[in-house]
Amino acid sequence: MSYYDPSRHHRRSIRLAGHDYSSDCIYFVTFICQDRVDYFGHIHNQKMVLNDAGKLLDREWLALPQRFPMAVLHEYQIMPNHFHCILEIKNVFRDGQAVDPKSLGDIIGALQSIVTVEYIKGVKNDNWPPFRKRLFQRNYYETIIRNREAYEAIKRYIIQNPKKPYR
Repeated sequence: MSYYDPSRHHRRSIRLAGHDYSSDCIYFVTFICQDRVDYFGHIHNQKMVLNDAGKLLDREWLALPQRFPMAVLHEYQIMPNHFHCILEIKNVFRDGQAVDPKSLGDIIGALQSIVTVEYIKGVKNDNWPPFRKRLFQRNYYETIIRNREAYEAIKRYIIQNPKKPYR
């Protein structure tokens, strides 16, 4: 087994230094399937057609606020081999007490984990194509949305994504 050696691996965080990823904020997030394999469906006539795995991701995305009350879902688009979303984190209070805050990484990590476990169950039932080691790439991309203009531009990008040439 290979271990992380900082003198050899030189991993750098792509996260914004000093930013509290559990504070009130809106993010544009993208995560990608391992090896960019089309696990979630295909594009037909400029529309995304979800297969069973894509429907699984869709269902688990929509269920996130039940698990994470601080997660507010905005626009999203499942693509054949990646997922775009706008996710807002809002501090939640119950009985005057803050609900245990979760970070963007906690929420995205849980979503990917839940989808992977359920996907594996589907694979065991021979419903879906197997994957080698991972369903998703190790990391994800996020951008902090800082103003209304950026929000609207990203929202348009997400909505238009299936209409763009794919591959």
